[in-house]
Amino acid sequence: MNQAKDRRKSGNPAVRAAAERRVSGGAEPRITWRNWVGGARLRTLPLAVAPVAAGAGIAHMVQGFSWPLTLLALAVAVFLQVGVNYANDYSDGVRGTDAFRVGPARLTGSGLVNPKRVLMLALIFFGLAAVSGVVAVVLSGRWWFLGLGVVAIIAAWFYTGGKRPYGYAGLGEAVVFIFFGLVATVGTVWLQTDVRTQEAWFAGAGVGLFAVAVLVVNNIRDIPTDRLAGKNTLSVRIGDRASRILFVLCVLLPFAVPALFGFANPGLLLVWLVLIIVLPCGLIVLTAKTPRELILVLQLTSLAALAYGVLLGIGFAF
Repeated sequence: MNQAKDRRKSGNPAVRAAAERRVSGGAEPRITWRNWVGGARLRTLPLAVAPVAAGAGIAHMVQGFSWPLTLLALAVAVFLQVGVNYANDYSDGVRGTDAFRVGPARLTGSGLVNPKRVLMLALIFFGLAAVSGVVAVVLSGRWWFLGLGVVAIIAAWFYTGGKRPYGYAGLGEAVVFIFFGLVATVGTVWLQTDVRTQEAWFAGAGVGLFAVAVLVVNNIRDIPTDRLAGKNTLSVRIGDRASRILFVLCVLLPFAVPALFGFANPGLLLVWLVLIIVLPCGLIVLTAKTPRELILVLQLTSLAALAYGVLLGIGFAF
């Protein structure tokens, strides 16, 4: 904890890293498009697609499906996800948290890019999400969605931004469950139809649990470095073993949805195929001893989340 405070007091880590390279005579690394794409963290995008796919299927089930509104909902979700990824890169970098990480270098924390450029890119994607949301509201006539959109952008920023980011207080999983599960899924349904169904809430919970699982396995890997940085994620608070058990629960509980609604919607039998990915992930997490194993699980869980959301949508629609 004291190391983290000392690091923050010594100034911007990104600027300091660049200065140290100049003093030592080291060559300034050259920024490429790969660095910017890496900063977008594309492996997280399935978490944005999954709830929209599930919600669209439920909207189709109640005969309220609209391609334009579904695509706009997808645009909002994807732009928000990319925006929050760049915002996290910026906030963690200027705070000094990324100085402790052992994974791929971040744009800001590594000193590769001026932090203001990363911040600007985050704001651009938040702006694109806002524009997509406004168009969706105009087409649907559901003006109260504007308020929801503002809250979503605020939540995205304060995950790691601001003086007291909630991601540093162990609340990240709860907010991810709400916004990338319930809000995104139910919102996609309500954007297209006035019909209120319990299926939307259950589907949102299932998708949200997968999003939580992705965050949990990422935080399990980072427990040692997050402790050094003073980042008190949920995994830091409850410990390694409890976090691994939480992961397993988060990837298994979503299958209560096809179990509950499978008799009325036989197409939901397809959702059980996702267990082909989920079961090995659970086994690896319970036995993993290296970060590389956890990174593999992170990638597979993102894929499982996408498959779950898409198959859930198909199952409800047909």
